[in-house]
Amino acid sequence: MTDKNIYLVITPNGQRLDLTKARSLKGNNLYPFGPHNFAIYQTPDNIFVKGTNRGERETMLNYYEIIEEAEARSYQHPYTREDEVEEMS
Repeated sequence: MTDKNIYLVITPNGQRLDLTKARSLKGNNLYPFGPHNFAIYQTPDNIFVKGTNRGERETMLNYYEIIEEAEARSYQHPYTREDEVEEMS
């Protein structure tokens, strides 16, 4: 049986990351899903991960990459609306 509470992702270079206990720094989850969706995560090991949507309507995020802390903290998503960005704490 699969644990549906575990959040595992794979980067383009094949690195597996566990975001289950990662902290969300910023993002959105507006539906319908599309390129406006993104999330910035900080793992317990201080790895920063950017999740984006590359045009998938049924999945909020479908592309993950490791980024530097400075980029994570200052990230401005190129697809924004006034009601879209939510600072998380």
